[in-house]
Amino acid sequence: MNKAELTAAIVKKTGFTKKDAEKAIAAVTDVITETLAAGEKVQIVGFGGFEVRSRPARVARNPRTGEQISIALLAMALNELGCHAISLTGWQAGFRTDRAYTKARISRLETERISSELERNRVVVVAGFQGLNKLDDITTLGRGGSDTSAVAIAAALHADRCQIYTDVEGVYTADPRKVSNTRKLEEITFDEMLELASLGAQVLNNRSVELAKKYNVELEVLSSLNPIPGTVVKEVTKDMEGMLIKGVAKDTDVAVITILNVPDEPGMSFRIFGLLAQKNINVDIILQSTGRDGKKDISFTCAEGEAELAMRVLKESAHFNDVSVDTTCAKVSIVGAGMQSHSGVASKMFEAMSNNNINIKMISTSEIKISCIIDRADADKAVGAIHDMLFD
Repeated sequence: MNKAELTAAIVKKTGFTKKDAEKAIAAVTDVITETLAAGEKVQIVGFGGFEVRSRPARVARNPRTGEQISIALLAMALNELGCHAISLTGWQAGFRTDRAYTKARISRLETERISSELERNRVVVVAGFQGLNKLDDITTLGRGGSDTSAVAIAAALHADRCQIYTDVEGVYTADPRKVSNTRKLEEITFDEMLELASLGAQVLNNRSVELAKKYNVELEVLSSLNPIPGTVVKEVTKDMEGMLIKGVAKDTDVAVITILNVPDEPGMSFRIFGLLAQKNINVDIILQSTGRDGKKDISFTCAEGEAELAMRVLKESAHFNDVSVDTTCAKVSIVGAGMQSHSGVASKMFEAMSNNNINIKMISTSEIKISCIIDRADADKAVGAIHDMLFD
C-alpha cells in the first residue's frame, strides 16, 4: 500500500476529508522521524516499532550512471570466468530515439556494432533504458525501458525469442503476493498480455509487449532466482478455447476527471481531448452522459500524475469552470480472449463485487477485457473476489 492508497483507506474508515487524512499521516511520520532523530525508539503496542540501526558501508550507485556501472561490472565478471564479454551503452549499441527526453521512443536501432561483437564470439552486455536523439543528446526510454530495449535488440537481430528475467516465475492469473490460489500461465497471447500490462499487471511493460507483437518476437518471462520454465508470450497459443480469462489486474494510478455542463454540440469532444493530446496526456476510459437541455457531462480517467496538468488545461485553455477530479479511485480489470465467444463473464465479475459491497463507478469493455473504476481502498478486495469467482 502506497501513501495514496493509505490516504484513501483512512478517508473511507474515518470520514475525514482527503486533506485532513494527508495531514494526519504527515503528522504521524513527522513525530516518528523527530523521535528517531533524537536517538529514541518508537514502540506502538499491537502494531510494531521503529528504531535507527547502524549498517556497514556498502557499494552504492548513482542512479544517473547506474546502468553503465552495472554493465561494466557484469562484463568484467564474465571475463574473469573465461567468457569473453564487452559492455555497450545504449548509444554505443545503436539506439536512436525521438526527442522526448524522459519518455523517448526508439526510432531505429543500428545493429552494426552489436553484430560485429557477436561475430567475434563475444557476449554483448547492453545498457537498456537509454539512447541518443538526432541532436546527439542522451535520452531515457521511461518506465519499462530496459525490457523495451531487450525486445528491440531481439527484433533487430531476428532472434527466435527474447527472455525477460524478473523476480517472479512467470505471468500469473493475479498477483500471487496478494491473491491466493493463483495459477501460472504456460502461454498467453500478445493481445492478452498487452491488455494486462496496460491495465496494471507489473510483470511486463506494455511498450515491450507492443514492440514484440509488432515484430512477432516471442517473449518468455522467467525467474532469475528459480530455474524453472516460465510463461511464453506469443501470437497464437495452444489453448485458444481453454481458459476464458487469463488474468485479473488492478491499477491504482488512476484519476477520474469530470466536466459538468458541457455544451451538447458538435466538436466539443474534439476540443477537450485534442487539447489533452497536445499535452501528451493519455486518456483511458471516457463516459459521456445523455444530453439534456443542451448540456451534457463528460468523465474520463488518466494517470494520477497527469491529473493536475489535465485540470489546468481544461480550465485555462478550454475555459471549463465546472471541473472536478477524484484521486481515490482504482481500476480493476479482467482479460481473456475467451470472452469474445462466451456470455456471462461480465455478470460474474459484477456479481463478485456486488457480493463484497463494492460500488462500480465506471465500466469500459473491449473484445478481450472488462474494466471497472472503483474506490481505491477496495481494489485488493475486488481483485481477490473476482479471481475467486472466475477461477475457483
